[in-house]
Amino acid sequence: MNKKVLLKDIADYVGVSTALVSYVINNREKEARVSPQMTKKIRKAVIKLNYQPNLIAKSLKSGKTNTIGLIVADISNPFFSSIARIIEDEARKLGYVVIFGSSDESAENSQMLIDVFLNRQVDAFIIAPAEHTQNQIKGLKNKVPVVLIDRYFPSLETDCVHIDNFQAAYKAVEHLIKNGRKKIAMMTYNTNLEHFSERKNGYKAALKANGINFKTGWLKEASFGNIAEDVEREFKNILQPQLKVDALFFATNTLAVAGLKIINQLGIKVPHDLAIVSFDESDVFDFFYSPLTYVSQSLAEIGKEAVKLAIDRINNNAKKCTSIIIHPKLILRKSSGF
Repeated sequence: MNKKVLLKDIADYVGVSTALVSYVINNREKEARVSPQMTKKIRKAVIKLNYQPNLIAKSLKSGKTNTIGLIVADISNPFFSSIARIIEDEARKLGYVVIFGSSDESAENSQMLIDVFLNRQVDAFIIAPAEHTQNQIKGLKNKVPVVLIDRYFPSLETDCVHIDNFQAAYKAVEHLIKNGRKKIAMMTYNTNLEHFSERKNGYKAALKANGINFKTGWLKEASFGNIAEDVEREFKNILQPQLKVDALFFATNTLAVAGLKIINQLGIKVPHDLAIVSFDESDVFDFFYSPLTYVSQSLAEIGKEAVKLAIDRINNNAKKCTSIIIHPKLILRKSSGF
């Protein structure tokens, strides 16, 4: 059996004190004024000697595990996978490891993940909450720090980071109107989640402000668990046998991808026949013959702010709950006919 490598072994190998090695391993080299050259040398020795820290002993001593639990709706969605990577990278810089899971828009799955992460004794949670999880979050925030991202509950006081969904939708629809579109449909989800309600309200407000009477037939909804079939069914009413609208606003990139498949099958020309704007980016948009105009939610900023809030709360540096609103950008491309 190989002997377990200790801090002293690394210190002897490099020729420094164990205290100096400890500072570097715990990402506190600046505090101890360790030079970049020596920091690099110690970290190389850690890898070469295959040093494995005793995390259990470390957590018992500090009262922390230096882990953050991240729960998103669907890690396969480019929006959530991108923000998960950003959060992981930001947390690592500050000495934290992120463990994550997908709720799949299920309150039951959300509670299961919360229980698993609590058993792992995570120091904080960052959550994009599923519908009907308000009571879960309310109970959780009394145990450990919680930061909500992308979504939030208006009646629940908690740290959160999200965009101004109303204004983002308003500007997207206003852009279509300025490009001469007067019959604008919206494809969204059948849900009471606040951020989708705000996007619907922004859509309707932009129509009203520009003298366009909203028609109930323009607002189409899909369920989270049946996106492709619901989008296809709802589109038949507005795209066949002839176009009843001249523009489409998608509330998410997943809905947009499902919609593009139907539009392509029907031979509808974008943006000549139908202008399109979507929320969020997707690699698929670049392969469509008419690259999509989309609302960018500034994921890097959301991720960085969420990690900062979580760690401030872990370190008891935060008192009042903080709501950070990120300003999105409308990225103009060919599909909206600008």
